[in-house]
Amino acid sequence: MSLSIDEVRHIARLARIELGEGEAQDTLDKLNNIFGLIEQMQAVDTTQVEPMSHPQDVAQRLRDDIVTESDRRDAYQRVAPQVEAGLYLVPKVIE
Repeated sequence: MSLSIDEVRHIARLARIELGEGEAQDTLDKLNNIFGLIEQMQAVDTTQVEPMSHPQDVAQRLRDDIVTESDRRDAYQRVAPQVEAGLYLVPKVIE
């Protein structure tokens, strides 16, 4: 797949990007090079390749899932201006 200069100008107009004549041609060349690379990658037979989440066999180090803060919900609700059924009530700001 390759683009034409008119298609590049149309895409630039849709994206609200102003391109001069030299910039449009330069952008056309770059986009066509990208499409060529994509076509080369799609031509490779990957039917025997297993999907992987990372190119290297690594494991992420995770910290232990330990609670470090105490439950202070009751203390916070005691000092709240208005609470109902465990929920904070706030004034209506949008009508």
